[in-house]
Formats: sequence, C-alpha cells, structure tokens
Amino acid sequence: MKNWTIKTVIAMITMAAATLQPAAAEPIKVGSKNFTEQYILAEMYAALLENAGLVVERKINLGGTLIAHEALKAGEIDLYPEYTGTALSAVVKGAPSTDADKVYNEVKDFYAKEFNLTWLKPTGINNGYVIVVRGDTAEEHGLKTLSDLAKVSDTLVFGGGPEFPERQDGLPGLKRVYDAEFKEFKQFPKLALRYDALIQKEIEVVNGAATDSQIALQNLVALEDDKGLFPPYYVAPIVRQQVLDANPAVAELLESLGSHLDNATMRTLNARVENDHEEAADVAVSFLKEKGLLK
Repeated sequence: MKNWTIKTVIAMITMAAATLQPAAAEPIKVGSKNFTEQYILAEMYAALLENAGLVVERKINLGGTLIAHEALKAGEIDLYPEYTGTALSAVVKGAPSTDADKVYNEVKDFYAKEFNLTWLKPTGINNGYVIVVRGDTAEEHGLKTLSDLAKVSDTLVFGGGPEFPERQDGLPGLKRVYDAEFKEFKQFPKLALRYDALIQKEIEVVNGAATDSQIALQNLVALEDDKGLFPPYYVAPIVRQQVLDANPAVAELLESLGSHLDNATMRTLNARVENDHEEAADVAVSFLKEKGLLK
C-alpha cells in the first residue's frame, strides 16, 4: 500500500468531490439591437428567464440588424427580438409581401435551415411603417384609414424621410394603392424632426413606425393601412436551437409574453423610457409584474 501524505489524501478527496458537483449553468446570453423598443423587449426576456431560475447574461445595445444577427450565429448571444419584415429584407433577401403569415413562415424556415436558429411565435407588435396625422386633422376630415386620407390628400402637406418619395411603399405606393397625391412633400432627415413639424402644424401628415412613442404622447393618430400597402414587421424572439434543446422551458417562457404586447402597449412603454426617462429594465419588470408574469 502506498504511503499517502495527508496533503495528497485531501487533494484527492477535493478532486473527487468536484467531479460530483453539477457543472455551473452556462448563462443564456440575451441581446438586443440599438434602440429603445429593443432594450425593453430584451430586458423582458431576461427577467422572465431569471424569474424561472435560469442564469442570464445581458448584451443589450449591440448595434444594427446585421451585427445582432452575426452575434447570434456566432453564439455570442443566444437570443434577441427581431422583426419579420426586417429579417425578410436584410437576411433572407426575399420578395416583399404583405401577407404576415407568409413572411413569418418564410423567415422561420430559412433561419432554421441555414443557421439552426428558431423563430418563436410572434407577439402582437407589428412595428411596420405607418402614416400619422394630428388628432385635430383626423377629426376635421374624418380620417381613420389611408383610404380616408386619399380623399383629402391633395389639400395636405406630407413630411417624410429622404427615401420616401422613391420607395415603392412610400409616395409611389400611396399613389398606386390608394391614389393619394399630396399638396406638397417636405423632406426631414430625422424622424424626430418630422414629428416636431407635425406637432407645430408645419405639415399635416408624416410617415413613421407603428410603435413610435410620439404617437402615444402627442394626440396623434396612426391611420389604418386598410388595403395592405405596408409589409408586416411582427416582432418575435429568435433563439439558437442548441439553447432550446438544453433548456426546453425557454420557448414557453418567452412566448408567454406575446399575447400581452401590441402596438399601443409598446408605444406607451417606449414613451416611459424616451419621455419619462425611466430605465428600460425598470419599465420591463414593472410591466411583467402588472401582467402577472413575474413572481
């Protein structure tokens, strides 16, 4: 029998005990792109996972679409919120479509086949393009839809981004689908500038995004795209399939959020960060508690 020293025996016992301990859980890395809505959604995802006892690492504010996409492919993040229309145009390079189910299924199938990434069920947020007017303009002309707007468009000044006069879902699309032609078009390089001009009554109509916080804050009206000019931009979590295989509860946890979110809700949450200067994490947690999704 070998003559073991006390130090050797202790070392062997320590090593043996270590092999019996479960490996430390790999954190689930939650990412986001670089704007308010993404911060809030990512914080919601992170809070839901942590509430279920999972270890989470936040990688918020990574950058634009392709940066977040490459980080997900490389495993630098495990999930982040994305928009169906953005994925279709920026990653899939697919043909534009106004059919929400078709777009979702096309991006879902492409991501699964090409990247082993899984699109979970979409939320009620469709943050696509939207045409916005002031409340007084809507009331004066009885505006609820883009068809209503087309009837009086030649009396109204439109403010939009530099690309809007040329885009097929911009002024040409409004003419093609709704026969809308405006009295004048004024160009604004930044979204905030055209909302300011709208509120100051320098213009009557702007193009924006459906969950812009200004819509909730300034008595503005987002008109219904009743003939389906604009493509769908429904938001959903994209998750690495390896993470779902290792943590089957993740999909159900993240999808539990979907039915609680829509455009009006997201506008209000965005406004709490952008206008009231609350932290995105605080807004996310308070919303989840209000909906009974956190213990």
